[in-house]
Amino acid sequence: MNRPVPDATSDVVVVGGGAAGLSLALRLTAPGSPTVTLVEAPDGPLRPPERTWCYWDQATRGPHDTEDTADFEEFEEAVTASWSRLRVHGRDGDAITVDPAPLRYRMVRSADFERLAHARLARSPGVRVLRATADTVRNTADGTAEVRCTTPDGATRLLRARHVFDSRPRRVLPPARTRLAQHFRGWFVRTDTARFDPRVADLMDFRVPQPPHGLAFGYVLPLAPDRALVEYTEFSRTPLTTDAYETALARYTHDVLELGAFTVEAAEQGVIPMTDARFARRVGPAVHRIGTAGGATRPATGYTFAAVQRQSRAIAEALHAGRALVPPAHGRRALAMDAVLLRALDTGRIDGPDFFTGLFRRVPPHRLLRFLDGDTAPWEDWGIGLRTPVGPMLRTALELPFLPRRPHGTPRTGEGHR
Repeated sequence: MNRPVPDATSDVVVVGGGAAGLSLALRLTAPGSPTVTLVEAPDGPLRPPERTWCYWDQATRGPHDTEDTADFEEFEEAVTASWSRLRVHGRDGDAITVDPAPLRYRMVRSADFERLAHARLARSPGVRVLRATADTVRNTADGTAEVRCTTPDGATRLLRARHVFDSRPRRVLPPARTRLAQHFRGWFVRTDTARFDPRVADLMDFRVPQPPHGLAFGYVLPLAPDRALVEYTEFSRTPLTTDAYETALARYTHDVLELGAFTVEAAEQGVIPMTDARFARRVGPAVHRIGTAGGATRPATGYTFAAVQRQSRAIAEALHAGRALVPPAHGRRALAMDAVLLRALDTGRIDGPDFFTGLFRRVPPHRLLRFLDGDTAPWEDWGIGLRTPVGPMLRTALELPFLPRRPHGTPRTGEGHR
């Protein structure tokens, strides 16, 4: 058995080099920040493949912008593309195109984000990056935390810290009343001729066969007139096989988009939990969960990247003030509304394509995007709620408090475009 190699104590250990781990480490590079060790998985099966994150942010800044508005400015170099207009296609082919100004929809590729983050971390004397597999994370008797790691050469390292922030995916999700998943596969395609409008992102295209349970849609993010990320996505209980995704994508690109001849240059695939489970953010006195593991994924949409930035900033501010906390990424009201929507979708009381198409048709786009980000006032939520199927939603809301939370099975999770 390898003896642990003694290691210097850091103020903070961040476990995981995905969006959550890197974002928190970056927030802790400011002068006066605690010392940080970032533990990243080495190249191999534990390191996730390249993936895509999207969010909406203001296209222009003003003198009265808040800190929330500025959360993404430092990542501007990593933005692959952005879109000023959004579109939803109903099942009948009717297209709803909206301009959410002053918001724009933005895409960040994980490889670009990682390069930017590592370049900045390398210039920070208080941060070190350790390529190793985190085997165990535990609280110790003296109120600190310990992370046992294995380096690529097989050596065991023992890291001690006042606080550990763990972003690794949970092996098993907490008990929940509703257990859905957003699962997808996407192709980065290059067409022989110009087929895409680079100004318009298709968030939901329901012109695809709908599954017996849940809903399905296409998702198209143009990168150039002849290049785009094209995805097939389902909200349902069970992910598909890769062959099934490939078949659905072939039908969508050929029968619906009519792309003609094209080349698939890359592919990505993932599963995002959509559940009303309660994600504990604290695991003892010195260990905390962040990112999806800490409840940063919005249950009804799967979007995570924006919430991770808010959560990371709040953690950094607390540490600067001498406290360690991980605030909830989403408010109670937003989570309660998500729980109702997920249950209504899962029971089939509402028709998913009609529900989402109706929201984009009836709600001002800027307000709708703020609603999806949990940034609307109660009166705005009430107004949006009146534009949904009130009867089924009310029935669902009334029954939720009486439903038991049941354990999940082992999830097949992953980080995708949300």
